[in-house]
Amino acid sequence: MFLQRLQEVELPSGPLRYHDSGDGPVLVFVHGYLVNADLWRKLVPLLSGQFRCIAPDWPLGSHAVPMRPGADLSPPGIAGMITDLLDALDLHDVTLVGNDSGGAYSQLAAATRPERIGRLVLNSCETPWCTWPPTHGSFGILKAAARHPLTHRLLYQPLRSRLTWRLPNTYGWLAKYPIDAEVMRGYLRPVLTDAAIRADGRKAIGAVDIRYVREAAERLRGSTLPMLCAWAADDHVFPLASAREYATLLGADLRTIGDSYTYTAEDQPERTAGVLRDWLSTAS
Repeated sequence: MFLQRLQEVELPSGPLRYHDSGDGPVLVFVHGYLVNADLWRKLVPLLSGQFRCIAPDWPLGSHAVPMRPGADLSPPGIAGMITDLLDALDLHDVTLVGNDSGGAYSQLAAATRPERIGRLVLNSCETPWCTWPPTHGSFGILKAAARHPLTHRLLYQPLRSRLTWRLPNTYGWLAKYPIDAEVMRGYLRPVLTDAAIRADGRKAIGAVDIRYVREAAERLRGSTLPMLCAWAADDHVFPLASAREYATLLGADLRTIGDSYTYTAEDQPERTAGVLRDWLSTAS
């Protein structure tokens, strides 16, 4: 099962493809590095009967259409793309749902341009006590390799083999259970075969830095924006203890999702949907 990209919108940074389904209050999903909207393929059908679900392919290495040359894909640039999308689609009172590094970008978007954002869901992602990229699973090598196009390209070549997909420093500590092979190929094919896509991903991962999350946290602290930390109980990459501390700092609710690693929408879509529905029924 895949999400169909039925729509495309032209943003200042370039074209963005997205899946749009359902009616009701709007949920906009923000995935992390080296996945695309199919991260939400199991979750969206569980929610689209009650919500309008918009799941874009953000330009983080697994997207199909490259950005314009010179597009700003730094954390502020990606956060700007999120709010540009809300502007372009004229969306209001949006619930922004960010997973993995998508949660970091979502924090920046909510902190800098909150006008169209009504609620923020941080779903197992960077907190001010993390590093970005995370040191857990040796993900720090991603930024180091991005210093040069050749090392960036070489880093991903082992992913041509399915034997590497479950390693801790690839997807093994992000998804507790194996991801469907065709979905995995959809994540990896762009970075392995398309130089323009690879260049976008390199720009994005090469610019990340935890200082952006810390700056966003300072702005969000004391905000009246309803916030939820929806965290994987078994997360290896983003410790649950940090989520507890962050929820206290932000005045956010904290709810855990059992039997899951970081990709809760992959490992436990029903539980993730239940947490979101329950919280959204009470968040004002």
